[in-house]
Amino acid sequence: MGTLLRKEIASFFHSFTGYLVIAVFLLITGLFLFVFQGEMNILRSGYASVDGLFILAPWIFLFLAPAISMRFFSDEKKSGTIELLLTYPISDISIVLAKFTAGIILLTISLLPTLLYVFTVYALGSPPGNLDGGATIGAYIGLLLIGGMYVAIGTLVSSFTDNQIITFIISAVICFVFFTGFDSLAEIIPSTINKNIITSIGIQQHYNSVSRGVIDTRDLIYFVSCIIFFLYLTTLNIRKKRR
Repeated sequence: MGTLLRKEIASFFHSFTGYLVIAVFLLITGLFLFVFQGEMNILRSGYASVDGLFILAPWIFLFLAPAISMRFFSDEKKSGTIELLLTYPISDISIVLAKFTAGIILLTISLLPTLLYVFTVYALGSPPGNLDGGATIGAYIGLLLIGGMYVAIGTLVSSFTDNQIITFIISAVICFVFFTGFDSLAEIIPSTINKNIITSIGIQQHYNSVSRGVIDTRDLIYFVSCIIFFLYLTTLNIRKKRR
């Protein structure tokens, strides 16, 4: 599994796409947080907060995570190396976990430079250090959980097709539905009980809870369960190809 994991990470950075994806993420967040006028602009907000980053990042992840995961199995199929991969003495779940873990590592790498934004706000605060550290840590955990769920969805979709563009589009649509679709659906449901059930299926309710610095086991169970579910479906689909 370790060899396959290193191969996935190396192949990502051996292509221009890898650097482009991370650069676009940092460029967009930097523009909205420091250049463009608006509520997300840190310098114009008047208080020490990086809330704009945690509002903006999940939306960018809708495209970043599918861009990372679209090649996992689609590229293997298109190049014909999927048959070779399945002959390796490694279990199906290990193959899926190696690709999924590579995606999480790449997302984490893209997030690391944003710590400069946090340090900037920390230094510019009055007094310096006037920053809600618990909420900031919780929001980063929330972003990694959202990113993990998005990557798991992208990994599943990529196991069905050899077309990376199709994988990207379908993955982005499914991620969008989970992020905001269920909340929109709840708005047109008359029953309050049904609204609560529907919103609990979506991501935003759980992410908002975690990003406030409140690490509730129910939110963690939601994200972990969804990730396991999508990876399990991916493993079943890969297992069919061995037969």
